[in-house]
Amino acid sequence: MIYQVPAHAREGAATPITSLERYRERAARAANDPDAFWLEVTKQRVAWRKSPSVGLEGDFHGIASGPLSWFADGELNVTESCLDRHLEARGDKTAILWEGDEPGQTRRLSYRELHAEVCKTANALAALGLQRGERAILYMGMVPEAAIAMLACARLGAIHSVVFGGFSAEALRERIRDCGAEIVITQDEGLRGGKRIPLKATTEQALEGCPSVRHVLVYKHTGADVPFVEGRDVWWHDVVDSASSSHEAVIVPAEHPLFILYTSGSTGHPKGVVHTSGGYLTYASYTHATVFDLREDDVFACVADVGWITGHSYIVYGPLANGATTLMFESVPTYPDAGRYWEMVERLGITIFYTAPTAIRALQAQGDEFVTRADRSSLRVLGTVGEPINPEAWIWYRDVVGEGRCAVVDTWWQTETGGIAISPIAPATPAKPGSATLPLPGIQASLRSPEGHALFGPARGLLCIDHPWPGQARTLWRDHERFVATYFSMVEGHYFTGDGCRRDEDGYYWITGRVDDVLNVAGHRMGTAEFEAALVSMDAIAEAAIVGYPHTIKGQGVYAYVVLQGEDEIDLTALNATCRTQIGAHARIDRVQVVPGLPKTRSGKVMRRILRKVAEGRGDELGDVSTLADPSVVEAIKGGFEGD
Repeated sequence: MIYQVPAHAREGAATPITSLERYRERAARAANDPDAFWLEVTKQRVAWRKSPSVGLEGDFHGIASGPLSWFADGELNVTESCLDRHLEARGDKTAILWEGDEPGQTRRLSYRELHAEVCKTANALAALGLQRGERAILYMGMVPEAAIAMLACARLGAIHSVVFGGFSAEALRERIRDCGAEIVITQDEGLRGGKRIPLKATTEQALEGCPSVRHVLVYKHTGADVPFVEGRDVWWHDVVDSASSSHEAVIVPAEHPLFILYTSGSTGHPKGVVHTSGGYLTYASYTHATVFDLREDDVFACVADVGWITGHSYIVYGPLANGATTLMFESVPTYPDAGRYWEMVERLGITIFYTAPTAIRALQAQGDEFVTRADRSSLRVLGTVGEPINPEAWIWYRDVVGEGRCAVVDTWWQTETGGIAISPIAPATPAKPGSATLPLPGIQASLRSPEGHALFGPARGLLCIDHPWPGQARTLWRDHERFVATYFSMVEGHYFTGDGCRRDEDGYYWITGRVDDVLNVAGHRMGTAEFEAALVSMDAIAEAAIVGYPHTIKGQGVYAYVVLQGEDEIDLTALNATCRTQIGAHARIDRVQVVPGLPKTRSGKVMRRILRKVAEGRGDELGDVSTLADPSVVEAIKGGFEGD
């Protein structure tokens, strides 16, 4: 088999964009003929077994009748792009560079070694009965075996669904049931900031009432004693280590689902976002190489978790498709102290560093000395992801961390977009602190009024995308009707991102935040309904309403209004214990206010804009409250507010 090896300097649609002029030329070309543009990109970036001849089929106007498609007549297996085609030229190059919980605890897997481990794992999973089209849930920490398991599922044509290791047993169970997973892959324990995470024990709780699961594959990481069910549970080292290191990849159509990734929804029930093989890989590879100005000798450090889309696209699939060295980081930025990131940059020679504004703000608050004591001369590009970054943190990141010489790319995208959609391009785009700047070539963004009218020039409105792109989610798992209602009902014929945005006189985009009831806390999207359901499950709480408010570290904090049932006060610790159990360790309420009632219209709808403004300290800007059933509730809420 002859594989097409990606060349970072190749001519055409995949050529690096080195100037604003070249960006504008590429963007115009992509807008004028999207099919030709994306077909050229995919043929240069993906190892197709059968090269596609068609681009887009379908459009946003007809999406209610079924998912659209990209490259529908093409056939591939994504692991051949990520592994096999690199073996000849990059076989000995480090593919995954792993940094454990303790500083200096590292592993390096070359492309040849990673290929062998993926084939062995695929053979082990096949022996356990996992077949093409079946689902595997991954509930793991940040170990190389998590990426190996993802790739092994893809090798088999199976569909993986990674669940963040901080989620609770209840959340894990819900996802297992929703996708009908046949296999769960986990580990004995995770490690994070010196603490042990009981992954297998949590999995055991989650599996109560999950008859679809035939086997649980368990990777031994810490060696702790964990629950083990004979006949169902299998140790990784017993079945993977002895398996053959050769496995013929299962070839699938371009639109074959690669993974399901659950994201929070405003109704409380998580949404199973489906990404397909050919289009997703094309877009992850394209955006990774384009935005970060990827070079052959780069050490790319995305310090996210593979439980989120950032880890899928920019730890695993994008970097490996591009033949890059990609970091997997098990720990946290403040362990053992606030200099961990920068010590790691010096020790590992990291050239591109990609993290969340929440981490940047938290580290900024610790003082410059934790940064400046480390040699950061290897850094070339700095990136931010997960939420808008405030200008003060952006400037600190550029000037202190990057010493004023590194490009800073503030990237906007979503689980549903599959990859970066609006961002500076490292060598080409003049940046503005706090702005996501310009849509990437191939992304046709617009601002629209609530009525759907296009807004031109400097404006503020709903951020939409007007034309399909290969990396976009195709549907929600077994719920296409909800997919259409969530993303295409607000502005008919356009993808509505759920974000508000303003555009300045230079055409730069500034993300202003969510306009629905989904919170973005430290880069984690969580539905307000999830919190509210957890709180009202407590005997002491009759009603609850959750809103976001500006938080200096997290970007957005969680503010809870609660109506008590026969009590005078509530313990915030108890609230957070309930949220941790029912949602996960990352779900935390920052402020709670006991109120006599919630501001409701006569039809019973809670007027959240009132609660948001009070939580933001803007209780004097409430506007018209005449439609409330009991306006006196508002005065009580305002009177009980305590700001910083």
